[in-house]
Amino acid sequence: MRVERAEIDGVLLFVPTQHRDDRGLFTRTFDAALAAAHGLRPDAFVQDSQSRSRLGTIRALHGRGGRGEAKLVRCARGAVHDVLVDARPGSPTFGRQMSVVLDDETFLHLYVPPGLLHGYQALTDQADVCYRIDREHDPAEDLAVRYDDPDLGIRWPLPVTAISERDLAAGSWADLRDRLAG
Repeated sequence: MRVERAEIDGVLLFVPTQHRDDRGLFTRTFDAALAAAHGLRPDAFVQDSQSRSRLGTIRALHGRGGRGEAKLVRCARGAVHDVLVDARPGSPTFGRQMSVVLDDETFLHLYVPPGLLHGYQALTDQADVCYRIDREHDPAEDLAVRYDDPDLGIRWPLPVTAISERDLAAGSWADLRDRLAG
């Protein structure tokens, strides 16, 4: 497994080594020593969660206020177009966004530091996304921005087939940016 730095400050991409033969494959999905060598505290992750989405579903754009929330994200089945937006005032990459495909072929893991908005769109008939999170969920700290906010201009690769009422009711990037600055 190797680690690459991404274009948003603090974001890491863990690239597992795959061992394939006639039986199938084996890959390590987490390595505490490697995570620690890149500044993460593996023992700080307190929750594992999983979501399943159908083709075209968008789950976005979510984050946490307060101390924020760090997470490791991977797609265990299928593929997703994963999107991050830096919502950390004072960050050298504030407002910048990036995307990466997470899938069950490359097994890439995305480390999302606290203060970023995160979302994804399912690219396959079924996509299972697994999260390892460093804080217990507190709904009072939820942050959300609409997936189609014109100021962000995120290009989702497929037409939207499903999205939650909560995500449709999310606020704008401009409102969140102003709230975070004040």
